[in-house]
Amino acid sequence: MSQIVQLKDKSFKPFISAEEIAEVNKQLADRINADFEGKEVLFIAILNGSFVFAADLVREIKISNKISFVKVASYEGLSSSGTVKKLIGLMDALENRHVIILEDIIDTGNTLDKLLPSLQAEKPASLSLCTLLFKPDAFEASFDIDYVGKSIPKKFIVGYGLDYDGYGRNLKDIYQIV
Repeated sequence: MSQIVQLKDKSFKPFISAEEIAEVNKQLADRINADFEGKEVLFIAILNGSFVFAADLVREIKISNKISFVKVASYEGLSSSGTVKKLIGLMDALENRHVIILEDIIDTGNTLDKLLPSLQAEKPASLSLCTLLFKPDAFEASFDIDYVGKSIPKKFIVGYGLDYDGYGRNLKDIYQIV
């Protein structure tokens, strides 16, 4: 892992290595494979941040699966705007399907709080949440998270799909703000 990374006007220090991320993804996939053995799963990845995580996780999935993408946004700069904007809708029917939502990070939970009721209204056979990273100290919602890769402190992070104003998504490791 390299040292300090400069993105625009902010500096970020190493936090989680690409190797640790790969191990967390493998552990999540192993649990999902075991829990849904013999079933088909529809993964719904939340764009933009989860695209790297979703790609790596799905490559570790052995059960029958499909993946779809929904784009919602609630971040501006370093903090959540609190406003969720659904920009790209879901094209797959969810009724009687096992659905797993993939998130790169869950902090306040506001994005999923707005999204979950509309997904539950589609009457899936099951609806599970899987996140690479979780900030329990920032969490304000009441829903359960079925698969948490790693709990982290309430710090702003970038890399591995996570960004600062669109920058840093390409970093293989995850960095936290200095």
